[in-house]
Amino acid sequence: MDSIFDKLNDALKNKQQYVLLKEERIVNFKKIKSVDLSKEQEYNYNKTLYTEYQKFNSDSAILYVKKNLLISKELKNKYLLDLAQLQLANLYSSSGKYRESESILRSITKKALDKSLLPYYYLVYKEFFEHYNANSNSKEHIDQIIKYRDSLLGVLQPNSLNYKINQIQKNIFTKKGTLAEKQLLILLKDTKLEDSQYAMITYLLGYIYESKNQLELRKKYFALSATADIKNAIKDNASLQELALVFYEIGDVDMAYKLTQSAIEDALYCNVQFRTLLMSEVYSIINTAYLEREAQRKNELQFYLVCISLLSGFLIVAVIYVYKQMKKVSRIREELFKTSEKLAELNKDITKTNNQLQERNAQLSESNHIKEEYIAHFFNLCSSYINKLENYRIILNKKAAVKQFDDIYKMLKSTTLVEKELEELYENFDVIFLNLYPTFVKDFNALLIKDEQIVLKQGELLNTELRIFALIRLGISDSVKIAAFLRYSLSTIYNYRTRARNKAVIDRNNFEETVMKIGLVAFKS
Repeated sequence: MDSIFDKLNDALKNKQQYVLLKEERIVNFKKIKSVDLSKEQEYNYNKTLYTEYQKFNSDSAILYVKKNLLISKELKNKYLLDLAQLQLANLYSSSGKYRESESILRSITKKALDKSLLPYYYLVYKEFFEHYNANSNSKEHIDQIIKYRDSLLGVLQPNSLNYKINQIQKNIFTKKGTLAEKQLLILLKDTKLEDSQYAMITYLLGYIYESKNQLELRKKYFALSATADIKNAIKDNASLQELALVFYEIGDVDMAYKLTQSAIEDALYCNVQFRTLLMSEVYSIINTAYLEREAQRKNELQFYLVCISLLSGFLIVAVIYVYKQMKKVSRIREELFKTSEKLAELNKDITKTNNQLQERNAQLSESNHIKEEYIAHFFNLCSSYINKLENYRIILNKKAAVKQFDDIYKMLKSTTLVEKELEELYENFDVIFLNLYPTFVKDFNALLIKDEQIVLKQGELLNTELRIFALIRLGISDSVKIAAFLRYSLSTIYNYRTRARNKAVIDRNNFEETVMKIGLVAFKS
């Protein structure tokens, strides 16, 4: 029940939004109208707008039905004329124009009607007497309602939803409430909130539980029906009025008044005359109770004001006493305040210094780690290069001993050894660097636009662009040194750095500074 009424209150709160959505849907439909529509197409276009406005704004619905009356006369199409007349008669009866509605209905010859219009003919007549009987409660009108409902049941398909609902209404009227309840609960299982008949099914359930004096169920189903009407922007509804009466009966005058106001707004907006008349009676009762409640609250408020005035007098005395005491300690407070300000400044300085120390410690720790790693690899590389030079010397010495001077000249002239050593140097650099920063490639790519991220070839650890920024990460930011190490021209290094900054997803001015922070952690020695 709490969930149901939370949804109802939420719907009431957002009521205008549902109206705007409805109006927006209608406006969007109106935009699709073409200037070259045939008369039949224009009739169907107006018919759709009539359906949208029927329970939303009866004046607009009447406007489009009248247009269809003219079109059907131009086309000399009796079926379309009869349909439009029945729609207009139905709108007139709900708007309180009973004479006009009755005049149209009497002008229609039932025998001359197309058989497919008979169900609608009986429905309009039934609703005409329901609207007319709303304030008179005449036995004659009730008999007419029964008569036309029976006629309607005689022409509807027994498996149709309209047949089932009308049969249920008949069961309710003939005091077969238990049967009607079972039938409605079965229908409700297959009906969703947005379905046009959901509000009617839940309303009829509320009506049944009203006759059975089951207050909670009555309140529940009227609330479900009212919520559905609000969310579907249905202005011609009865659930809000019935729910207002429920809350009035249980003594919740505020909620009853709120629901009554909403129901009257809907009836006036849609121009549903018989609903307005019904609501005026309910409103006068609930409004009187609401005004009495407000008067009671006003009396209570006056009593509380007297109490507050007395308490204010005591408070003034207490304030004077406290003020005198405060003057005695004001100097101490000022001194404490000044001291606290100085402490705050000192704390800020200490915090700032601590942060700087932590940053320096992290950098030193990282630097030490890098040094340890590179010193070890440096000795290994030096030892390796000494062994290679010794082997190279032995080879040259042997060739010199046997006077193979041409081979010696070729070996000295060849760059293969240098290229091989450079390749091995870069490979060693890649291995050492990625050992220090295993996530460097992934972190570097995260700084680049997705389409511009670096994809390494099979077997590559780093490429030229990544090596440039690996050197920058190690603190070698001078392009001259980078160019010397990688054996590229200074302009090539500059172009690589500029192109990378242009591909960055972050501020390009902070790109290299961000690269310097990749993998920045305090390493364990």
